[in-house]
Amino acid sequence: MLQIPPAKLKEVLIKDNLIAADNFDVFSKEAGRMNQDLVEILISRGVMTREYFYGILAQYLGVERANLSKYPINEELLKKLPADLARQKRVVIFNQEADGALDAAMEDPNDLGTIEFLERYLKARIKPFLATKDDLNKGFMIYSQRLSEDFKKIIKENIETSLQQGKTTAAEEAAKEMPVVAIVDNFLLYAISLRASDIHIEILEDNVLLRFRIDGILHEIIRISKEIHPALIARLKLLGGLKLDEHFKPQDGHFRYKAGTELIDVRVAVMPTIYGEKAEMRLLPATQKPLSLTELGILEEDVKIIEENIKKSYGMILVTGPTGSGKTTTLYAILNILNRPEVNIITIEDPIEYNIKYINQTQVNPQAGITFANGLRAILRQDPNIVMVGEIRDEETADIAVQAALTGHLIVSSLHTNDAPTAIPRLIDMKIPPFLIAAVLNSIIAQRLVRKICLKCIESFTPPPELIVSLKTQFEEMNLLKRFKASKVLYRGRGCSICNNTGYYGRLAIFEVLNVDEEIRRLIVEHNFSLDVLTRTTREKGMITMFEDGLRKAEMGMTTIEEVLRVIRE
Repeated sequence: MLQIPPAKLKEVLIKDNLIAADNFDVFSKEAGRMNQDLVEILISRGVMTREYFYGILAQYLGVERANLSKYPINEELLKKLPADLARQKRVVIFNQEADGALDAAMEDPNDLGTIEFLERYLKARIKPFLATKDDLNKGFMIYSQRLSEDFKKIIKENIETSLQQGKTTAAEEAAKEMPVVAIVDNFLLYAISLRASDIHIEILEDNVLLRFRIDGILHEIIRISKEIHPALIARLKLLGGLKLDEHFKPQDGHFRYKAGTELIDVRVAVMPTIYGEKAEMRLLPATQKPLSLTELGILEEDVKIIEENIKKSYGMILVTGPTGSGKTTTLYAILNILNRPEVNIITIEDPIEYNIKYINQTQVNPQAGITFANGLRAILRQDPNIVMVGEIRDEETADIAVQAALTGHLIVSSLHTNDAPTAIPRLIDMKIPPFLIAAVLNSIIAQRLVRKICLKCIESFTPPPELIVSLKTQFEEMNLLKRFKASKVLYRGRGCSICNNTGYYGRLAIFEVLNVDEEIRRLIVEHNFSLDVLTRTTREKGMITMFEDGLRKAEMGMTTIEEVLRVIRE
């Protein structure tokens, strides 16, 4: 990320009454200690937003913002620059000025070398604009349409070549042959270009099915010959450091993949099925930074509750939700706030998704005897102040975590439950006595991920009467009828080339935050504990449910009512 000189940034922030001089100096020292960008520290601590920073950065550089969610992208002009060059140079050509100059969205609009290259290549004057990563991704998505055709053509050609070689080549050897190497490379490059979070390679009765999970939804990409499957799986095993000759036990591994300038950590999981081995690859940016609570999408009143509870020196904070709901991202955001020189933070994780300086992170490794439970026991002998347990999966881990929270440690962990109140009966089911749960719990954060409306094709509409009735019924079922207000205007995406005609681009989280106060503690320890009573009480006390948080974000044009209902009902 481009930077503004610290002295200039300090001057602007003080002028805009966003920070005091002494506090800026404290954050500057903290950034140096943690080896993080000062800008990232200021954003994560809520001093400024990323949007605000890019605004003042554009002013400092003397260029305009390339807000490609508002500026229309001229697709003919964009394609004048080939996709591989656009990704390599981190630039998108999106418009043409009246004098013939081409508008270029760039991560670094002061990169004179790239500007000179573009002017020679395109034979036109270049007008640079400051672009964010999201801006560039919107342009890169347009390239993906043509890439889809190229991808299928390349895969077909390499499969034909591989099948010819496969007649005389063992799967283990074929894994190293160029056709199979090219097939896997193209799978990965195509998935990254589409912002996929997961790649599924599934062996069926007649063929092999390739599916990508994009914005939380699985999409079928291509079906390929079943004969290529052994070499394909062998290649993934080779990359992931798995046993090539093991076909009847699940295996997990990982590797790092470079796509242009982007580094991607790939987690590989292989397991046997009725027709052969199925492979799943989780794609994680290797250089992703922890987000602030506000950037996660947590609204101001809930941010205050979380910040008050993480200031406590002991107790437990739980983040709950189903698999793939973004719990780990929220845990890292909390850890990033807590990462101070005067505290010792240790984690036990499976896997370690972000590497944060000055936090001691431990990877679960059953083969080496490191599980969540015994790893947590070892951590407690390391004089920690704060402990993150990636997930509480069993009674033993739950018991150790609760005991640690009782003895002067702040425990941050995740749990698989549908909403915040349900975390309490889940702990009771893990044999934790209610009086201990009441004693250690500080707060519970529940979350789900919803798809965001594509800002290129967003439009407003008046909700039809049947939708209003459906929403009212939903509020009534949740005992929230008193809080129901009919929206006069809602938003949706029409579908365009940027979002692949889905109307959605990217994801954001919807949250509910349960603050465990004295009244909630009394309900937990009651002999005839009732989840219904607990849930009703939290809502009477004003807790914003995930459903309501989703509706707020739908009214703000961030997502749609249909998407919120889909996720809540899953």
